[in-house]
Amino acid sequence: MPTSAPPRNRFERRRAETRQALVRAARQILAETGDTSASIQTIAERADVGFGSFYNHFESKTELFDAAVVDALEELGQTFDEHLRDIDDPAELVAAGLRLSARMADSRPELMQVLRHRGLRHIHSARGLAPRAVRDLEAGAASGRFTVADTTVAVAALGGSLLALLELRFAEPELDGEEAASNLAEMLLRMLGVAAGDAHDVARRALPDLN
Repeated sequence: MPTSAPPRNRFERRRAETRQALVRAARQILAETGDTSASIQTIAERADVGFGSFYNHFESKTELFDAAVVDALEELGQTFDEHLRDIDDPAELVAAGLRLSARMADSRPELMQVLRHRGLRHIHSARGLAPRAVRDLEAGAASGRFTVADTTVAVAALGGSLLALLELRFAEPELDGEEAASNLAEMLLRMLGVAAGDAHDVARRALPDLN
């Protein structure tokens, strides 16, 4: 799980552990149903913490569930950083991120279900995928790899496409997820100005192993 700076003493460690237990419980609830109507008591019981502990960390359920989505986004972003760090081509980074996300619908379903259910309102979050997408889009534009008139709109297009792909993967489990992700990546690269033949090839390059 993504974490902040390590706690400095036992009290801070316990406090951080309690907060993370609440976030983890909220993530589980979001992954299962996407429903945020669960009571604070239910959340606290699932987290195995006292009811009163909730208000030591969050002012409301909305704040907790938002934190759970941001936590999931940051975990996904860190996974991309780890597995795509050797890729220099911005086009390949965009395509590989989309394709790895489709794979993670199988390997990390809880994480991807959270994004499926609640990711739309966080497309432009300051943490997680959005800042990494901005970085790659700006690098691609600066190098001439991409033609991007509006980075914010481009991030919305990439994020919305990713969420739509996840919806398709979970709604139609018999779908060939690998092929669908590659086809979508190819279309998005062409949207960003990559030549058709190049986009086709980049969207089908070998992916790193997530294990």
